Amino acid sequence: MMAQLAKAAQKQLADLLFPVRAARGEEEDGILNVPLHERRLQTETYDFTILTIANLLREEKIVVPEFQRKYVWNRNQASRLIESIIIQCPIPVIYLDQEDDGTLKVIDGNQRLMSIRLFFENGFRLKGLRAFPDLNGFLFRELDPRFRTHIENRTIRCITILKETHPQIKFDVFERLNTGAVQLNPQELRHGLYHGSLMEKLDELGEYEPWQELSGIKDDKRMRGAELILRFLALRFKLDEYEKPLATFLNKFAQGNRDVGKDDEFENAFKKSVDGMKALLGSKAFRLLDADGKPDNNFNSAVFDAQMVGFALSGRSPKNISKELGAEFLPRYVALQTDREYVRAVSASTSDRPLVHTRIELFRSLVQEIVPV
Repeated sequence: MMAQLAKAAQKQLADLLFPVRAARGEEEDGILNVPLHERRLQTETYDFTILTIANLLREEKIVVPEFQRKYVWNRNQASRLIESIIIQCPIPVIYLDQEDDGTLKVIDGNQRLMSIRLFFENGFRLKGLRAFPDLNGFLFRELDPRFRTHIENRTIRCITILKETHPQIKFDVFERLNTGAVQLNPQELRHGLYHGSLMEKLDELGEYEPWQELSGIKDDKRMRGAELILRFLALRFKLDEYEKPLATFLNKFAQGNRDVGKDDEFENAFKKSVDGMKALLGSKAFRLLDADGKPDNNFNSAVFDAQMVGFALSGRSPKNISKELGAEFLPRYVALQTDREYVRAVSASTSDRPLVHTRIELFRSLVQEIVPV
């Protein structure tokens, strides 16, 4: 008994000190779908001088994407980095992602890079130095020219993931390097890796008031709503190409549509479906209902797929849905939830291609039966 208690205590301590990351789900194992010969990371390694890095940052040839992880280092941390450069202490490797236009986007190392840029722009005075306390209080421009030259000529190793690397491999590497205090979720990673007008559009659509009302997502700090909107758009416009895992499907769609321009097709499709669901089900949308039509408290992503994409593909307009029609629709939808195929499609192995198609098709058919053209 004592041995068992000791072993349990040891396990508890180990869990505290060395937490085990949750196992990757089926939808996250997209790397297995990449052909073996394309799973190799294609990289180039550069030893950039600090001056070169500062210039590349200023010219925006190296860019820090604007997503969840902001600049959070305090002046002591930034100053210690500069001191490490002065004493030639090894600096951790910077990881960069090469865009199609040759721009290098930071995957890991933005705190270090932003600290270097700020210092070269005289953005902070050195503080808390230990090896060279006499330099405390100085801006970069105020340092002796010999110190400035010494700093400028130091190097940091930068590993660039070349644009020829398979997109899913890039995403996997980005995830592996995600070692911040707050772990980024898949949509936050996409927002950084595929940042462009599509990601901006997702943020914009997330502000649509009827969507916030139905989804209950009003403060989308962790981008849950943005991922759901991306999920709708991907299934609405590329349903025939859908293959599991879902995460890889969303990655491909995000990459292929990252610069959507001013085309309002995505916006119109999303708002039309949201308005349709508001007219048909109101607060009962996106949730399982019991036999009396009472909604479950939990948002159901599979039900969301069925309703949003099904309505979009029905060819019906929310303008043709009266209150009376909504009242007629509700019991028919409650009855649909007793259909064995529908229940299976929204409750188990929901990312399987046949089940995705099944739930969308069943809801689409129901809408077409009741809502006039």
